[in-house]
Amino acid sequence: MMTDFENFIKSRVVINQSELEQILCAFSRKTIEKGQLILKRGQTAHQYFYIQSGTVRFFFGEFDAQLTAWVIFKNEFFAEISSLNPQKPTRFNIEATEKTELLCISKADMDRLYQQFPVWQEFGRKLWEEMSIRMIDRILTFQTKTAEEHYLEYLNTPDFLQKVPVNQIASYLGITPNALSRIRKNIK
Repeated sequence: MMTDFENFIKSRVVINQSELEQILCAFSRKTIEKGQLILKRGQTAHQYFYIQSGTVRFFFGEFDAQLTAWVIFKNEFFAEISSLNPQKPTRFNIEATEKTELLCISKADMDRLYQQFPVWQEFGRKLWEEMSIRMIDRILTFQTKTAEEHYLEYLNTPDFLQKVPVNQIASYLGITPNALSRIRKNIK
């Protein structure tokens, strides 16, 4: 399974095998069961994660008022950066929406690797550039597209539609489940 992560790294930077092996040794594996929280609102983030399998979502609110802010799938790297870097309590809950296998690295180890390996700094920079682009695209989508147009984009993302429950898709789109039901009915 580490091969997927190695390929993920190599798709972003040119790295020699010795450095790669040293970097990989800093990661540990963690299995999170469906519904289990990786990070709870009010806690402070101390780790970065790579999803080997499964899906996680960032949400805020409680019970029926949960609003899904972000969904992350297999072969993606993530952190609750608004908590991790300033070391402030998070505003989000991060939950596994299915059984999820993670590779984890502490902030301290990530910082150490950034100091030790310039190529790892480049990797980190490229990751956060990619994430920034995704965030900008998401903001623009909300500001310029209807919920139906936004939903139609996700029809090309089978993982999103298959692994995320309808009520979470609706909250991610910023609409009610009934509105999503009408959109889905109109598309057929």
